Amino acid sequence: MFTIEQIAFFDAKPYDMKWFEELGKDRYKFKYYEHRLTPDTAGLACSCKAIVAFVNDILDREMLDRLVECGVRLVALRCAGYNNVDVNYAKGKIDVVRVPVYSPYAVAEHAMALLLTLNRKIHRAFNRTRDFNFSLNDLTGFDLYGKTAGIVGMGQIGRVFSDICRGFGMKILAFDPYPDEDAGVEYVSLERLFSESDVISLHCPLTADTRYMINSEALNKMKDGVFIINTSRGQLIDSDALLKALKSGKVHAAGLDVYEEESEFFFEDYSGTVIQDDILQLLVSMPNVLVTSHQAFLTEEALKRIAEVTIENLTKFFEGGELENRV
Repeated sequence: MFTIEQIAFFDAKPYDMKWFEELGKDRYKFKYYEHRLTPDTAGLACSCKAIVAFVNDILDREMLDRLVECGVRLVALRCAGYNNVDVNYAKGKIDVVRVPVYSPYAVAEHAMALLLTLNRKIHRAFNRTRDFNFSLNDLTGFDLYGKTAGIVGMGQIGRVFSDICRGFGMKILAFDPYPDEDAGVEYVSLERLFSESDVISLHCPLTADTRYMINSEALNKMKDGVFIINTSRGQLIDSDALLKALKSGKVHAAGLDVYEEESEFFFEDYSGTVIQDDILQLLVSMPNVLVTSHQAFLTEEALKRIAEVTIENLTKFFEGGELENRV
């Protein structure tokens, strides 16, 4: 007979709770907290051996020490990325596991939704017709057929996105430091991808090598009027440089599901406050920029898979099994 384990679950939202409750109710008692994991909320985990955390929970040295002091032995990330964790410091102190794959279709389809919306200006048309303005002025887009999509990162999400683009009749250029020749795409240098792509979509992790890979220098190498889509991590793009490129017209449009300072804002309702981030304020106000709040993963299939893998990770830990998804 196994013990019902208490698990502290931070940054909990109703859409998270649904599948965790359904799939984990016989083995775990999840203690849901709406707040993110911070030095002020870390004490809520002191009665638990494990916590469930998300992308905006910062697990730096101070936080990891606090958790260890509280008796926490496992951090179960319910996401794929782990750039918010000081992995080297965690080794030997506390186990950290993640969900390496949940639904590449969810993220890739959202990236295409951003591109289609920006190109055909669906968001602007929606706002117009609600005011009974049926003018077509300034709503002209272009055919995706025959255009070049530059995909940075050819993991599972990048591959699915390339398949979607191919379905529109687009030419695909890809960059990945570890190219897979069976992917059926043309791998090129990053410089060539920047210079030849009509649309650039980012599908790579945030590392020391990829941080601010889209900066002023990179933007200068791109075609005039390029579209940039980012559904990966905010710090892949230097937001200030992007803003300047949007103002100058170098970048025609940007679809951003992530933002480099998103941990201060995303997943919460700030509609009644004045946002103090000037760059974010300007980006959101632009008609050729579409910002969604880290929403790309949000499908029923992805949420179910995230819960399944996280619960599998927890069970392997408590039963002494091999942690295949350790970071």
